[in-house]
Amino acid sequence: MDLAALSLFADISRRGSFAAVARERAIEPSSVSRALAALEAELGFRLFQRSTRKVALTEAGAAYLGRVEDLLAGLDAAREEALAVVEGPSGTLRMTASVAFGARMIVPMLAEFRDKYPGVKLELLLTDDNVDLITARIDIAIRLAPSYRGDVVGVRALETRYRVCATPAYLSATARLKHPRDLAAHRCLLFSLPQYRGRWLFRQPKGTVEQVPVDGDIVISNALALFAATLQGLGPALLPDWLIHRELADGRLIDVFPDYEAAATDFSTAAWLLYPSRSQLPPKTRAAIDFFRARLPAAVRTSAEV
Repeated sequence: MDLAALSLFADISRRGSFAAVARERAIEPSSVSRALAALEAELGFRLFQRSTRKVALTEAGAAYLGRVEDLLAGLDAAREEALAVVEGPSGTLRMTASVAFGARMIVPMLAEFRDKYPGVKLELLLTDDNVDLITARIDIAIRLAPSYRGDVVGVRALETRYRVCATPAYLSATARLKHPRDLAAHRCLLFSLPQYRGRWLFRQPKGTVEQVPVDGDIVISNALALFAATLQGLGPALLPDWLIHRELADGRLIDVFPDYEAAATDFSTAAWLLYPSRSQLPPKTRAAIDFFRARLPAAVRTSAEV
């Protein structure tokens, strides 16, 4: 049995499209069709029902896929484990994160990651969409949330906190900000998610939580763009510490209310490293989890201590 054809079959079942698989593999769609037809001829039954709009597994194809996926995963894991013994972790690692977190936190670590694991090819998908790990063949996803849900395994990589910050120039030129309620006199920079743009939460050291209404004339849907607008001195913004830690350390941004904890929805949030399954975890995935879990907190902590 041709393992390449089996892998192709599994990819088509995940993507639901011959053309999509051909694009991903940089081959002609006709090559995909021929390979699948040869596999079906060898098996003696049809794997897919085809129409002009979609491709769907037959009942026999679905039953066969259940066995084939485990076989392919086991063979890949066996190969990677054997290579790891000889050469260290290897293979292609597909990883996803939000655009802002990936650009700010992951990209600066890529040189060290490459030096430490030269046999691993990293495909980094930066998107603010909640990508399905199985369908997109993702090995590791980084999600920012109080907790994680779904049929995945997760480890907490970085505790995150939000701060209201502004530039020194802005603070010196506008009405004073002594208490969170003073934000009513300011045009805040707002993130476009509904829970971020109407009110912010503040918690005093004694534990008292206050909801403070906020308003502004600039609403932005991307965290990096919101961060850039804050650096331009356009107003105060509620931003996560991993995005602003360097600027707080060098004085380009000021934590406006250092005696308060700030949040939009929840005071306890984190960056989670998520992966589809704990079983047969490839060496490349384990290496990446350990690498980023160790370095992400240190990156924020080191800048904060400068």
